[in-house]
Amino acid sequence: PLTAFVSLTCHVRDLNPPFVLWHRCGFVYTCAMDIRPKQTRRRLPEWLKRRIPAKGESEAVNALLDELGLSTVCRGARCPNQSECFARGTATFLILGDVCTRNCRFCAIPTEAPAPPRADEPDAVAEAAAQMNLNYVVVTSVTRDDLPDGGADHFAQTIRAIRNRLPGTKIEVLTPDFQGDESAIATVLDARPDVFNHNIETIARLYPTVRPQAGYQQSLNVIAFAKRYACEHDLAVLTKSGLMVGVGERDDDVLSTMRDLREQDCDILTIGQYLAPTTSHVTVERFVTPAVFDDWETAARGMGFRAAACGPFVRSSYNADGTFNAAGEKIPST
Repeated sequence: PLTAFVSLTCHVRDLNPPFVLWHRCGFVYTCAMDIRPKQTRRRLPEWLKRRIPAKGESEAVNALLDELGLSTVCRGARCPNQSECFARGTATFLILGDVCTRNCRFCAIPTEAPAPPRADEPDAVAEAAAQMNLNYVVVTSVTRDDLPDGGADHFAQTIRAIRNRLPGTKIEVLTPDFQGDESAIATVLDARPDVFNHNIETIARLYPTVRPQAGYQQSLNVIAFAKRYACEHDLAVLTKSGLMVGVGERDDDVLSTMRDLREQDCDILTIGQYLAPTTSHVTVERFVTPAVFDDWETAARGMGFRAAACGPFVRSSYNADGTFNAAGEKIPST
């Protein structure tokens, strides 16, 4: 492969051929040209075909987000559930910008040198949640390895802003790994979210291919520390994690990962089908049948997860309020 040191300001997935980035802090990237032929899109099985809801409410959600200058992971990551969620008046807020300092090969969010965090973003998220009359809010972010705390204080500010505006609303955060920094994780937890979510994403064997800038054990450690810290400081926080399937794992790999998560006292599990955003991303190796997802959900309950959502269209933030309720918690009515 051809390698070079360059300064990039474009969306690398717009290049042909595509580049794989190894990003560290700053503007200099090491690039390796991927000379493999592009994959062709596989035909979706019947269980992955669905109707797109009529616009209406989704147009109102888009307009509000644009008015407040907010991003959502629904749009940024090209989630297949976006139309449904927007039509229901729900969204997962994406903070700390809409470009990432990492280049996970399954993710549609572009990799670039990010701008400084937007100071008024926490209040803007709270305003959007209030206007949407949400009783359950999910907040996630891009990975910000360029920031000393990985953006943890910005998460905490956002949680507090929502609490001040909507005292009874439940809040779930879906965080990056903060490079394993326990003080950053503690900063988020001290703001008292109701759910602390960090996704394991895939099985250990596939990390070098799918998440080369992350670590399987490090993600397990994030979940373990979050639960331990919450218990030691009497914080009523559930821990949650999720993985996608269809990227080359075997069924026994999935069960092994589920057991690893339970050993960290993870409370809630989600498993969903991976769908490649473009032909430049990780190839879809298989489409898991609904029956297999059902088996995993049954197995999760047997392992002691308080709640599990497993299915072709399940995403970490999709129907998060329903999963929270299934864990035995209660969301106040609005």
